[in-house]
Amino acid sequence: MTTPAPGSTASAEHAPARSATRKNLRFALHFAEMVVAMVVGMVALGPLWSLAWPGLSDLTVPNVLVMATNMTVGMALWMRFRRHGWARIAEMSAAMYLPFLVLLVPYAFGAVSGEALMMGGHLLMLPAMLAAMLWRHHEYRH
Repeated sequence: MTTPAPGSTASAEHAPARSATRKNLRFALHFAEMVVAMVVGMVALGPLWSLAWPGLSDLTVPNVLVMATNMTVGMALWMRFRRHGWARIAEMSAAMYLPFLVLLVPYAFGAVSGEALMMGGHLLMLPAMLAAMLWRHHEYRH
């Protein structure tokens, strides 16, 4: 078996696949970085809120919004560190709040519990973030 000569079409055919794979891995890594940043924000800021607002955990709606804020702050700081523009940070922040805001409606009518609101918001946040990233995939695959 012979190896293709440098510059031949055989070696050129493999370069785009490697490049696309690398871009997709970068995209996935960026998503994972943002999830980690969200967890860090939640863990770091949660105790501060407990001190500043005793009994917050007993108030479902404020607790949910504070939790979303904690995660958004962590993610926004990481995105800014990675030199994303403010418009992209605002889009991603909106994607993080949207699931909670949507679930507040059925919660207000008693259709879902406070636990379902908290869990559902967290679970739906990930596909909402992924949708925002896919919408601007060229910026997250660099």
